Amino acid sequence: MKSVVNITTDKVYKNNEWVWGYREDEPLDGFDPYSNSKSCSELVTHSYKSSFFADDHTAISTARAGNVIGGGDFANDRIIPDCVRAVKEGRPITVRNPHSTRPYQHVLEPLFAYLLIAQRQYEDPAFSGWYNVGPDECDCVTTGELVDLFCKKWGNGAEWVNRSEAGAPHEANFLDCSKLKSASGWKPRWHIKEAVEKTVEWTKVWLRDGDIPGEMDREIREYLEA
Repeated sequence: MKSVVNITTDKVYKNNEWVWGYREDEPLDGFDPYSNSKSCSELVTHSYKSSFFADDHTAISTARAGNVIGGGDFANDRIIPDCVRAVKEGRPITVRNPHSTRPYQHVLEPLFAYLLIAQRQYEDPAFSGWYNVGPDECDCVTTGELVDLFCKKWGNGAEWVNRSEAGAPHEANFLDCSKLKSASGWKPRWHIKEAVEKTVEWTKVWLRDGDIPGEMDREIREYLEA
């Protein structure tokens, strides 16, 4: 084994509600039990790297990403799956926190970044480290803006209603990804508009019992050609 990448989350950082992006050297202290379990996973990885793999025979990195969207996500209490369920049932989309601002990226973005990190550190262990993987600042949008994009792409009269709730959950904010960009030349290929478009295209194929493997292959080809 020469290359290991532990994938955690953007929520590993202590949430200071900053307006600037979190960097890899910021304190790790996730707010809720899930987030903090990922912070612990980071610390355990760091300790193993320092104690048992200090000879650099095995390159070890962690990668922190979050708020991904894409076809095939049907989880509860997530905004895009909520959109899909609503349009499938022919009802308005309920948006609980329309003014909550979050960075979003298509799922192919972090997946290819993980593969890139694994490849680069396999070739050169000096590349191993801790990396943020996130979208550009222009892809940090409100939930309302995200659902607007979904409705526009979906068509067929799709609409949403505001059902604001007090006490929105804590989440990590924007990530500073300059380290990965500088070290590898990586950068996002699809911005938020393309990410929503691909999600809608996948979902429409799924709803008509179409060729899902073929659709996935098409999207991967388009991503690589972007």
